Amino acid sequence: MDRLGSLNAFVRAAEARSFTVAGRQLGVSSSAIGKAVARLEERLDVRLLHRSTRSITLTADGARFLERCRRIFSEIEAAELELSQTHEAPRGTLRVGLPLAGMLMMPTLVAFMKAYPEVTLDLDFSDRIVDVIEEGFDAVVRFADAGDSRLMSRALGLYRRRLVAAPTYLAAKGAPLTPDDLKAHACLHHRFPTSRKFEQWPVPSGHPGIEIELPKTAVASTLEPLIHMAEQGLGIAYLPDFAIRRQLREGLLVTVLDDYTDRSGPLRILWPSNRHLAPKLRAFVDFLAANLVPSVEGEADSRTSS
Repeated sequence: MDRLGSLNAFVRAAEARSFTVAGRQLGVSSSAIGKAVARLEERLDVRLLHRSTRSITLTADGARFLERCRRIFSEIEAAELELSQTHEAPRGTLRVGLPLAGMLMMPTLVAFMKAYPEVTLDLDFSDRIVDVIEEGFDAVVRFADAGDSRLMSRALGLYRRRLVAAPTYLAAKGAPLTPDDLKAHACLHHRFPTSRKFEQWPVPSGHPGIEIELPKTAVASTLEPLIHMAEQGLGIAYLPDFAIRRQLREGLLVTVLDDYTDRSGPLRILWPSNRHLAPKLRAFVDFLAANLVPSVEGEADSRTSS
């Protein structure tokens, strides 16, 4: 406590350029401020302030130390604010970035809105890589790890991509037994709208660098049309399991070639590390972790790493 008091006395004196003003702000005498700063300088073995009969000025070391002290007190203030808001009801606008496939998360997002009616969701759907901090997002949901040290993250679960088709299609065309059999089937492809690249299917050719050319019965830049076409028996699609959970449960779609579709990836929510978890953000992070991919346990909060 004595150290924090000395730091506070130094910051007030350095900013006011006066022991008298600093003492008045803290309710002590100017000599008490001077002694506190002197004890701090003695402990650090460095001169922080130049004194004269009329004013005080910062030394070069003092200027650097002042910036560090300001950050310390800013963190203390932020911690106190975060604790004071812990019991407040979540409210306000929450700007969230979602991938285009995030439209398939709408049941969970709608459930959140019903549970927290005082939180307004401002949703931005895009497949481009956004700068969370520069573009002013409170949080973003992504299908991959992020290597930005400025961000905090929490795992929402793992998703796996599946080759699926309607039972009526498989009854008419037969189920593929090997990836090579897909060349004789109607294939429904996803193409990323920004890069214009096709999502690669798990079709090993046996020759490195050579891709098997699959039929392109239909191509879409979002997943919803592919799900609908697959449900209607128009072909086989390659889709993330979280997006077709209901269809698989109700038997509208069934998986094929499960032994070859073992690609999985993390689903994460990220937010700026310099931003404390306001009640609205904490509620949103916890709700998604509990409901978006309920079959997979999330990890504890951690800094993202590359």
